[in-house]
Amino acid sequence: MRGALWYQGEANVKQGKDYLPLFKQLIDGWRGAWNQGDFPFYFVQLASMGESPGDNPECGDGRAAIRNAQLEALSTIPNTGMAVAIDIGEKKEHPKNKYDVGLRLARWALHKDYGMKDLVPSGPLYKSQQVEGNSIRVKFDHARNGLMLARKDGYDPPVATPDAEIPWLSIQAKDGTWHWAEGRIDGSDLIVSSKEVQEPIAVRYAYTQFPVGFNLYNKDGLPASPFTTSGY
Repeated sequence: MRGALWYQGEANVKQGKDYLPLFKQLIDGWRGAWNQGDFPFYFVQLASMGESPGDNPECGDGRAAIRNAQLEALSTIPNTGMAVAIDIGEKKEHPKNKYDVGLRLARWALHKDYGMKDLVPSGPLYKSQQVEGNSIRVKFDHARNGLMLARKDGYDPPVATPDAEIPWLSIQAKDGTWHWAEGRIDGSDLIVSSKEVQEPIAVRYAYTQFPVGFNLYNKDGLPASPFTTSGY
């Protein structure tokens, strides 16, 4: 069986981190019912919706946890792929832009199932972090051609905005407090720091209900998934 399956979990938003085992049960159930092994299962991460408070660098509100559970599904459930839709959301449910969603799902199928290995299937997905003095270096999968800052309007491809700042980026100090942070792109890595934090331990990006101004992409024009390096 080839192709892409699209599943969203709006009704499960309040379950947050507990969504992952439920999602695995759903995928296992479908695969078992069709008796074709671990066939490809490609899904859409929940898009932005509503509003986010601008005075809470800890973030974690709204859909943050369930998006993180969807991200974790990629490393815990075999033969899956995720289309990131954080940059095409709207205040109300179900964003109108299904065009980009379709293109992003198709990239997974083309890359994994139809032999187009040179086609990057996804935007940057959090891989690891490394503390470097008073900053943290964040590494990503699917960023081999580099990261960029960009602005996306409607159905148009993202346009690079290299002089822009990175919103919704926060860093955690050793004492557990969170602070808004600055980010600097270094090739395929993101360097995160704050003047208020000398001993950082974790980073969060776009880890909120509706990160207006989201602008981190890879140079293939695909958006980075929201992430937290400190669990939920």
